[in-house]
Amino acid sequence: MRIIKELVGKEVLSSDVTIMGKVVDVDFDIYEETIESIIVSQGGLQETLNIRKSELVVPFDMVSKIGDKIIIKDLFDEDFSELEEEIEELKSKL
Repeated sequence: MRIIKELVGKEVLSSDVTIMGKVVDVDFDIYEETIESIIVSQGGLQETLNIRKSELVVPFDMVSKIGDKIIIKDLFDEDFSELEEEIEELKSKL
């Protein structure tokens, strides 16, 4: 569980380098021994004053890079080549 301890507290950034918050928890599948998602506290003044807590659950497959900070993939940066091939295959069947 060392990796989980290393993830908690890391700052999370979107692909355009917007600060999303910090990792406060990790969902871990003990049977598959895989990380399912990271829980990101969105922070801000309201949370500091305990007025409101908001958390964001980020599926682990949306994580692009892990270093000093965690960077989340842009939804629109996905490689659509496989999808294009499927479309062409379906067209040929018509």
